[in-house]
Amino acid sequence: MPLGRRMSKDVAELIEADQVLAGTYRDRLAEATEAEGALRAAQEADPSDAGPRAEAVAFDEALTAALLAAEAAERVAAGRKAYAAPGADAGTRRAAEIALRKAKARPAVRPWTAEVDRLRTAREAHRLSFRTAPAVAR
Repeated sequence: MPLGRRMSKDVAELIEADQVLAGTYRDRLAEATEAEGALRAAQEADPSDAGPRAEAVAFDEALTAALLAAEAAERVAAGRKAYAAPGADAGTRRAAEIALRKAKARPAVRPWTAEVDRLRTAREAHRLSFRTAPAVAR
């Protein structure tokens, strides 16, 4: 008889997927850094509004991928109580939300929470400050 808490196969699959995604965090962050460098170089080469649209979109996608990996690492650090199966009832989902919120106060999870906030802020700042299409005169 196994000791410890049982967990459903759905939750185990979610945890395993998050562990795999969290393992790619450094690679995704490096890709985002490279995409940012390409965007800055393209901005210097063509400072017009219609300039480096492809580079801006690539940077946004790279930031989003890095953010998803950081969020997965945060959930993994929070532990299995922070997971709820996709078809779980409302009480189970709410318990998982509360467990995740409590886990964010633990020292092992705090760096990931700060990294998620930093990446989300960088992505939103990029989206707000860089136009990917030229303005249309009305």
